[in-house]
Amino acid sequence: MAVYESYSAEDTARIAAELAKSLKGGEFIAMYGELGAGKTAFVQGLAKALGIERPVTSPTFTIVNEYEGRLPLYHFDVYRIADPDEMYEIGYEEYLDAGGVCVVEWAELIEELFPDEYIKLTIEKNNSKGFDYRRIIIEERGT
Repeated sequence: MAVYESYSAEDTARIAAELAKSLKGGEFIAMYGELGAGKTAFVQGLAKALGIERPVTSPTFTIVNEYEGRLPLYHFDVYRIADPDEMYEIGYEEYLDAGGVCVVEWAELIEELFPDEYIKLTIEKNNSKGFDYRRIIIEERGT
């Protein structure tokens, strides 16, 4: 487990870039954090570090956005999923097997669909340490 402190979006991007260095493809990153915690900001930093040049936005209504870089990045936002089975309708299993990096915001809504091995990424706010402060916890699970 690794724990980081971020005091800005730039800090968060640097932490994401550190994680990106270790990615080889096939990783599943389950993101946890309340609304406004910085999940999308983290994905933006990850995407930049993977060489993705186009803007990265949260796929709140489309469920998944695909990006091409050093590794393909599949960015899911499952906030609006009513039933985990809806993931199969969008080809979820194909994304898992595509050799890219799957990043899922609001992952707690589909935990029963996680692969055996995954990275749990939790972003916590603490306004007593500043409005932009975030504690970022990265844990490898199932290994």
